Amino acid sequence: MNNTMVDVQHLKKTFIDDAGAFDVLKDVSFSVSKGEMIALLGVSGAGKTTLLQILGGLDRPTSGDVLFEDRSLAKLTLRELSFFRNRNIGFVFQFHHLLPDFTAFENVLIPGMIAGRNRSWCEKRAKELLAVFGLERCKSHYPTELSGGERQRAALARALVNDPALVLADEPTGNLDRGNGEILLEYFRKANGELRQTFIIATHNSQLTAGMHRIMHLEDGTIK
Repeated sequence: MNNTMVDVQHLKKTFIDDAGAFDVLKDVSFSVSKGEMIALLGVSGAGKTTLLQILGGLDRPTSGDVLFEDRSLAKLTLRELSFFRNRNIGFVFQFHHLLPDFTAFENVLIPGMIAGRNRSWCEKRAKELLAVFGLERCKSHYPTELSGGERQRAALARALVNDPALVLADEPTGNLDRGNGEILLEYFRKANGELRQTFIIATHNSQLTAGMHRIMHLEDGTIK
């Protein structure tokens, strides 16, 4: 049985600025199996964010393709890509991007509402995830009333509310101290083990890769 979730095929991404054209991604190919937890290592500016944006359908490659369960993202319209992202991809960023005027509970359930799910289902799912990530007592708190680690855990819960097949995390611990960063990664491992989510976690910190199933290095536009 084919266990491949994502098949990345010869991705190239070229940007053009005043100095001319430059390739951020040159020839990137790899596959991701269902249930894998992958660390994507690379120095700042290596192209990790660009790669995650392409994998999540937020950007298009200059050439190459991403097959998501054999479905070509290159062939999707912008409308189809938007629907695909909402249903299949969870995003966690270095800065939590929680909506400041909504509580932690409301922030977590909003993606489910956007997906057109029943409100009672969304509320039940949000409560479950807040409990999983130790945020039950904080559900009525606004982002400014949460610690940095709590905000990132709320952002992780929000990313998982639609039960996405793949979670993409871009430097999720970059804005946290070492202790809180390790705590957050432990919650990532919990989501992977208990909720069976597939993760690709981009980081420049090789010390935060313990427990990952695989480590990939993005260097000079290619996977080493």
